[in-house]
Amino acid sequence: MTDTRGMDTSRSRFHHQLQDLRDDVVTMASMVDKAIARAVDALRTQDVQLAQTVVDGDRAINDLRWQGEERALMLLATQGPMAADLRFVASSMQIFTDLERMGDHAAGIGKIVIHTANEPLLKPLVDIPQMAHIARSMLNAAVTALIERQPELARQTSRRDSELDRLYDDVIRELLTIMRSDASTITRATHLLWAAHDIERIGDRVTNICERVIYLVSGEFEELDRARSWRLSGAHPS
Repeated sequence: MTDTRGMDTSRSRFHHQLQDLRDDVVTMASMVDKAIARAVDALRTQDVQLAQTVVDGDRAINDLRWQGEERALMLLATQGPMAADLRFVASSMQIFTDLERMGDHAAGIGKIVIHTANEPLLKPLVDIPQMAHIARSMLNAAVTALIERQPELARQTSRRDSELDRLYDDVIRELLTIMRSDASTITRATHLLWAAHDIERIGDRVTNICERVIYLVSGEFEELDRARSWRLSGAHPS
């Protein structure tokens, strides 16, 4: 006679482990979201103490990445998930990497603030905080799409990356104009360019997560941001 109680216990344990993995993704995304917000606020106000908090907090984000990946590996090794569950577990490992890289970008902005502590801010910041607002909104929507398995939300979210790119281009043009008109601003303008680039890269990482959402639901890979591929490869749209 089949021991259905044992099967039910094993199934329940598996579902609990899957939920723990989802919780790790949500927790890590929340940590990254806060790091981005604090980093840009520190940049805007030249708050070195807040910037140091972001840099110091990056270790906890890194630790959670390894914890999540270890949990995913254990699920693969001990539970043998199938179909969509297998795709979620496999995708989560890449998502942890993308989230960890986003945390690195936030910490990078924090380091810029610390490094430039004795320099006056070149100009009041408008576009860079707006970029951060969009990136954070994209991140939260991507995680919602992941947990709720909403591929169309993932596609909609990825399209917002073009907003980030446009703002990034605006930042570049403005700062280059400032540098051309006054060579003494070059160092400070370059630091702001680095910060804007960090946020632009966060948008690219969010798009990676959106692609994983579609893979999770459909089992097929879909490239969501062709413009990003052109930028990375140096090619041009046909």
